[in-house]
Amino acid sequence: MFKKYTIPYQLDDPKATLAHRDIILQKPFLKKLYKDWYKIFIEKSKEVGKGVFLEIGSGGGFLKEEFPEVVTSDILDLPTVDKIFSAEEMPFKDSELGCIMMLNVFHHIPKPYLFLKEAERTLIKGGKIIMIEPANSNLGRFIYKKFHHEPFDENGPREIKSGNPLSNSNQALPFIYFERDLNQFAKDFPKLKINKISYHTPLMYVISGGVSRSAMLPYFMYSVVKGVERLLKPLSKQLGLFCTIEIEKV
Repeated sequence: MFKKYTIPYQLDDPKATLAHRDIILQKPFLKKLYKDWYKIFIEKSKEVGKGVFLEIGSGGGFLKEEFPEVVTSDILDLPTVDKIFSAEEMPFKDSELGCIMMLNVFHHIPKPYLFLKEAERTLIKGGKIIMIEPANSNLGRFIYKKFHHEPFDENGPREIKSGNPLSNSNQALPFIYFERDLNQFAKDFPKLKINKISYHTPLMYVISGGVSRSAMLPYFMYSVVKGVERLLKPLSKQLGLFCTIEIEKV
């Protein structure tokens, strides 16, 4: 019997974010998945090697434990982060940031083009944005549209309503900006180049139960599931539930 996790707070309440963080830390399978994703952030930051390393939307995670030199931030007033600000208006100087890291955050930003303009301004030359976001794969569209509380509208507009930082979203915003409207991206952000978009993780997150349910498999099966995902890699574009997007300032 799978346990269902419920929290007594509205999604936009900062206490909900802290409760979700506690759930992640208490679930070994899910925590290990986050650690694997964080390894991507850390490796890419070290590739850049200079500037301030910034995570946006840090409140529900634990990147600081894995990467102490990162500056954590959130739009919500949370005791777990270093800075509180909107991604649409960042309190950093021109060419100050080496790497901007985001895990399931971009699709919650009301006006993503404002964030990208800020990234273009604040990143050093050669600095990177690394984000992990929902993927617009065949399986992804099915799962997100049928079984997830957040909307997924790949034909939607380029912004969402503001005012509710977590309950307002469109999980397809990364696809819209970096795949569907690629020509618009190149026109609007001439100093930003999309290096790579990788689709991945067809099984891990679902099996982990996320922050809503207990894991379907015990922790010792993690490496087995990861091995199966490696075998499925040729089908990532069809099956991947997440994508890693790497953008560089040129």
